[in-house]
Amino acid sequence: MPAITPEARRFALDRAKRLRLLSDTERDLIRLVNEPGFPRWLEQIKATGGCAHPVYLSGRTTTLDAATGAVLRHYDTATEPGGRLAIRCRNRRESRCTPCSRLHSGDTFHLVRSGLLGGKSVPATVTAHPRLFVTLTAPSFGPVHRASEGGKPCRPRRDGGTCEHGRPVGCGLAHATDDPAVGQPLCPDCYDYPGHVLLHAHAGELWNRTTRAIRRHLAGAGGVTQSKISDHLRLSFAKVAEYQRRGAVHFHAVIRLDGPDGPTSPPPGWATTELLEAAVRSAAASAVVSMPYMPRVGEHTFHWGGQLDVHPIRRAFADDHPVTDQAVAAYVAKYVSKSIGDAGGTDHPIKSPDDITLLPVSVHVRALMGTCWRLGRLPELEPLRLRAWAHTLGYRGHILTKSRRYSTTYGELRAVRAAHQGAVVDTTPATVTDSRWRYVGSGHTLAESEIAAGIADDLATLREIRRDLREGRGRE
Repeated sequence: MPAITPEARRFALDRAKRLRLLSDTERDLIRLVNEPGFPRWLEQIKATGGCAHPVYLSGRTTTLDAATGAVLRHYDTATEPGGRLAIRCRNRRESRCTPCSRLHSGDTFHLVRSGLLGGKSVPATVTAHPRLFVTLTAPSFGPVHRASEGGKPCRPRRDGGTCEHGRPVGCGLAHATDDPAVGQPLCPDCYDYPGHVLLHAHAGELWNRTTRAIRRHLAGAGGVTQSKISDHLRLSFAKVAEYQRRGAVHFHAVIRLDGPDGPTSPPPGWATTELLEAAVRSAAASAVVSMPYMPRVGEHTFHWGGQLDVHPIRRAFADDHPVTDQAVAAYVAKYVSKSIGDAGGTDHPIKSPDDITLLPVSVHVRALMGTCWRLGRLPELEPLRLRAWAHTLGYRGHILTKSRRYSTTYGELRAVRAAHQGAVVDTTPATVTDSRWRYVGSGHTLAESEIAAGIADDLATLREIRRDLREGRGRE
């Protein structure tokens, strides 16, 4: 074996030193770009829009002629880098995957917009139907710090009183909107934490009772029985849930009145926008969900908070009205990508009480999660699955729900996009498709994550440029 020369030793030491100076991401980047399948992997990530947490599948799809058995198309991941194919994670949360949440928000915009302006199998005549934008809030579970408007004190209290736990019942400070104190209770011992999480667990039922109450009010106003109201009109809606700073869920809803055949038929003449608004206000004030008395929980009654916003939706900006078709659709689409993480919580399920202790969340949110965990062990509350939903503070509903006839569906929108991109599978009677796929992994390495983020940023910039060109605006 030849002796190592001093020059070779110095070269090896210098190279080792340079490698030690490189970060883990830089070393992973050198590895990645030198792999033979890197160009094809890059094409896959571009196809996912720069998804932050892609799912990798392995398998094949073969399309055969049903009559002859001849192979028409065949795809196999055996020729792909690592024998796998990257697809989008489709996570709606912006905190988890910005590219996929943007795509989901876009689908939500078209879903809500088509129910207001028509399109996607909804006739344009729905613009003449009564339509409202409604915000339903949670009730108070105890006073919390509020962001100050115009420099006013949070909760002015002249008498300087204290609660039964010796804490001030007021706050003379002026909180900025980003102040961590906003949304935190003035006295945690006075705050009704069980009521807060149990309302979340019953929010879906409270909404269902509200819609039934709206139908009852409409039936009474129209002089028809409740069982026959569907022969005269139908109530269609799409709603999105949003977490407030105090960790309470409230709903933004688009509510529309249709005729008996849904959006293709007009409602009766007596079913006006004013009548629908009166029905919504009456239902919001009267809808109640009661829990029977339980020895270790007590008795709880759930209702909406006193803050109720009801606005007719306009068809144009002619009167400078802020609540328009486009504005409402954009508003709902914005909130569908949010989650409890944007209110200071976490998007990840909680597996043990230790998880709650170690989470980087506020004392208030930690107390709500802990309440879910403690109540979740009670047999009488087991159907509420409070422990499984402790990370969402007990709320177990979908972020967006809609009535069946409001408009199109997410599945239909995705099918149209897939067909537009040429990725739809041929399902005509003359062919037979044989597909076999399995999950093999997910996520990125350090370097892959950096490249995917760059691709997502480039695509976002390109969308901005295209929008500016369509709207006739120049870019500097």
